[in-house]
Amino acid sequence: MPTNFTVVPVDDGRKSSQEDSDDNNILKEEDEETIGDGNPRESSPFINNADDEKGTLYDGKNMALFEEEMDSNPMVSSLLNKLANYTNLTQGVREHEEADEDEGAKKKTVKSPQMGTFIGVYLPCLQNILGVILFLRMTWIVGTAGILESFIIVSMCCSCTMLTAISMSAIATNGVVPAGGSYYMISRSLGPEFGGAVGLCFYLGTTFAGAMYILGTIEIFLTYIVPSAAIFKAEEKEQEADALLNNMRVYGTCCLTLMALVVFVGVKYVNKLALVFLACVVLSILAIYAGVIKTIFEPPVFPVCLLGNRTLQNHGFDKCMKTEIIDNVTVTTKLWSLFCKGPELNASCNEYFSLNNVTEIQGIPGLTSGVISENMWGSYGPAGMLVEKAVPSVPASDASQDKLMPYVVNDITAFFTLLVGIYFPSVTGIMAGSNRSGDLRDAQRSIPIGTILAIATTTIIYLSCVVMFGACIEGVLLRDKFGDSVKGNLVIGTLSWPSPWVIVIGSFFSCCGAGLQSLTGAPRLLQAIARDGIVPFLEVFGHGKANGEPTWALLLTAVICESGILIASLDAVAPILSMFFLMCYLFVNLACALQTLLRTPNWRPRFRYYHWTLSFLGMSLCLALMFISSWYYALVAMLIAGCIYKYIEYRGAEKEWGDGIRGLSLNAARYALIRLEEAPPHTKNWRPQLLVLLNLDSELSVKHPRLLSFTTQLKAGKGLTIVGSVLEGTFLGRESDAKRAEQSIKSAMTAEKTKGFCHVVVSSNLRDGFSHLIQSAGLGGMKHNSVLMAWPANWRQSSDPQSWKNFIETVRETTAAHQALLVAKNVDSFPHQERLAEGTIDVWWIVHDGGLLMLLPFLLQQHKVWRKCKMRIFTVAQLDDNSIQMKKDLQMFLYHLRLNAEVEVVEMHDSDISAFTYEKTLVMEQRSQMLKQMQLSRTEREREAQLIHDRNTASHAALNDKPDVSPERVHMTWTKDKFCTERNRNREPSANMAVRDLFSMKPNQSNVRCMHTAIKLNEVVANKSQGAHLVLLNMPGPPKNRGGDENYMEFLEVLMEGLNRVLLVRGGGREVITIYS
Repeated sequence: MPTNFTVVPVDDGRKSSQEDSDDNNILKEEDEETIGDGNPRESSPFINNADDEKGTLYDGKNMALFEEEMDSNPMVSSLLNKLANYTNLTQGVREHEEADEDEGAKKKTVKSPQMGTFIGVYLPCLQNILGVILFLRMTWIVGTAGILESFIIVSMCCSCTMLTAISMSAIATNGVVPAGGSYYMISRSLGPEFGGAVGLCFYLGTTFAGAMYILGTIEIFLTYIVPSAAIFKAEEKEQEADALLNNMRVYGTCCLTLMALVVFVGVKYVNKLALVFLACVVLSILAIYAGVIKTIFEPPVFPVCLLGNRTLQNHGFDKCMKTEIIDNVTVTTKLWSLFCKGPELNASCNEYFSLNNVTEIQGIPGLTSGVISENMWGSYGPAGMLVEKAVPSVPASDASQDKLMPYVVNDITAFFTLLVGIYFPSVTGIMAGSNRSGDLRDAQRSIPIGTILAIATTTIIYLSCVVMFGACIEGVLLRDKFGDSVKGNLVIGTLSWPSPWVIVIGSFFSCCGAGLQSLTGAPRLLQAIARDGIVPFLEVFGHGKANGEPTWALLLTAVICESGILIASLDAVAPILSMFFLMCYLFVNLACALQTLLRTPNWRPRFRYYHWTLSFLGMSLCLALMFISSWYYALVAMLIAGCIYKYIEYRGAEKEWGDGIRGLSLNAARYALIRLEEAPPHTKNWRPQLLVLLNLDSELSVKHPRLLSFTTQLKAGKGLTIVGSVLEGTFLGRESDAKRAEQSIKSAMTAEKTKGFCHVVVSSNLRDGFSHLIQSAGLGGMKHNSVLMAWPANWRQSSDPQSWKNFIETVRETTAAHQALLVAKNVDSFPHQERLAEGTIDVWWIVHDGGLLMLLPFLLQQHKVWRKCKMRIFTVAQLDDNSIQMKKDLQMFLYHLRLNAEVEVVEMHDSDISAFTYEKTLVMEQRSQMLKQMQLSRTEREREAQLIHDRNTASHAALNDKPDVSPERVHMTWTKDKFCTERNRNREPSANMAVRDLFSMKPNQSNVRCMHTAIKLNEVVANKSQGAHLVLLNMPGPPKNRGGDENYMEFLEVLMEGLNRVLLVRGGGREVITIYS
């Protein structure tokens, strides 16, 4: 028995623990762990125990004291065991390869990632950073901008990526970063809205990068490898640019289709070829350095032909001379026929050709030639400007024919900011290491070291290339973008050793590989965003083939990439993707700066060499580069990101990722609350901050949802709204009910479009609960100043007098707390979302208690439901008042308040108290006294309340004192038959005397006067405001003597009798409206 007790459960526990660990290995990414709501269960890989473990895992471990908590709180040994076995897999190529190989069979156990810093981070970053711009545009940038300005461009861009890498390293080392790289880091640091917006921008940048690499591939192919393969050929020089663009579109589309098919069929081939592509890049770089060193001893021979100071395209001639002597005969060359109308020596020639001589210079004079001084400064110019050398020449009088001559010209207008946009893509690719975080042996060590070393290496390469190109290559050749002056050779290829073909072939395969990797990475990034569920319309792109390949995402990527290819110009596409990458880097820096400044407890990166000032500098630099490159592209990129942000905010699934924006909101809220508490709000800033008191039915549903609709119409989303309710009982006993009630109220608030907070309190009785809400709802300066509740419509029929007593106590407590009170009668008949036709909102201004009566209609009129309603203000004049002067004064007062309203003064003269008033008052008091004296059981009271018809059901009462009322009063009607029945049942003399006194009692004179006022005022209000959409009345305060509470309810009923929608308003004791600006 002891053996079974000690051995068997432990083995089961280990097995179960191991199985659980294996399960968690498969659940590698957060988007796979989140099934429905998408919220990350960060602790689930560690504490999610299977049901069969319960009761067995912890047996015999001497932990009986804690065994009831072990279902939710595991033992430390179990937690550590699962942590040790947790494997963070990537959603990458490896799983898809295994799925392909093991289709239909059980998936193999994936080994722990073993890639180090060099292979896993450094080389991928190096391969992604060095690319098409270096080979195709770097020489042109140096020639156009000059060495100094090129140095500034490279330094700015590399500084931007270095600062971003420092920020990224801090984020990447602050915990485990699953595969997903930059998108994961940004979304978990800045929240789903920023994450989704920047994630999609990063996706678009990666997609356009694919288009740029494909265009680079086709440019190399058509310009330098097989120029004869061009489909569209230019008959005249003016058509050359259009022909090239059309060729790029056709071949680019074919290339994109081929690459997309390769990615669709098998990503593993792309992954295996990555090493080949990297080798091409490295060999090309080495060939450039070798060529530069060789120029010191033996510069390569690449002559450039100049006519005067103009550079000639060396395509249609082989000798740089006008004439040559063959067998002692002077004959013209092919160059002559390009500028003259015939081969004869006396043929008519171009004026500039006749005036200037032809000279030949070396395109690569060498490192020691001193050409560096000539290339130090820039040479910008418009499209069509001739590429000229700074030597003397004879200008021609007619330059109209120059554009038809075989000169080397600028194909686009060049300026500094354009060059920044074109160059920046050559420093992107720094995220390659973080994207492979799941494959690394120690990601928190490898990502910072590998990424920063790769950026440092490429920065040295770029800066040295700027100097070397400027020091070795002639200026006119540098500005010759397509190498037309050196027989169509790639300019950077002319510098390389042993042959220009090393660079041509190397750059071709490098661009091919980069394009394939873009088409591989972009769909997976889109799939990760889609699976996160934050952008609803992208959900379809989360699906793919059986092995997880993102088929639909690949299709969308190809379509977007095709739009970039149709642009056809590498120089036009580069600034577009620069925008998207810069925006991504900007938010990486923002995330790091935000986390550092907020000092959140979870911000503990292992990478220590960061500071918020560096992140802020990086963010500022990114923003500056965006607008330097292209201000209109920057605005478009921001607009796209802003639209995605707002879409996710309003339509996306709610997430809680512990992001920095939420932390920033909390800090901002705390700061604002502290500032608010420094001084009470000024009258000009006063608006109703509402505490809405709701009643729930037995099923915890909201009884009066129209109260929330009215709140929305009154607030229009501004200010504070707290919706509160009270459950009777103890919190321990009704905790689940409180949560259900809260969800029910939140659902009702959503349905009624009420923005605010929900607060459900469990209390021993309703009165105390509402009292607690009135006292403690809100926080600091964000406390309510007004209470909104519904009128207890059936208070007479209620078997429990506590319902109306609670109402009166709430009125007293709001008054004591100096808070305004709004009581809505017939709230279920208030408008929902339908707009009211033209009508009036009538305000009966009896007493002034702060001006709230006049402010409320104005606030309601701001909402579309009440917008067509006009405001009417009625005030009551007594016998000794000058009603004409009162009206003038009131109109002037409203004019100063800037309120548009009709004014009417109603005269109420003293009149005799009618017999009807005496009768109503007498019946009210008789009923009260009778219930006080008769000792009826609860069952009898309930039966009477149901069976006896009250002749005064529709009558109502007004304000004043009254003798004490029994706490167990129930509404009933007294008749002589009833009296006889009770007299026979109760034969005690004292009781008989008491009942007999009821028929001889006289009504209290104070009550008679209050009833008289209520009846008369009700007659006037009903006469004037019977058709109003809403009637606002001053609410009289409850009597100081609690014995008159029941009479108070009767007075209010009489006051509102015959009116449909009524809002009783009681001010909080302070002015809420002012005539001053």
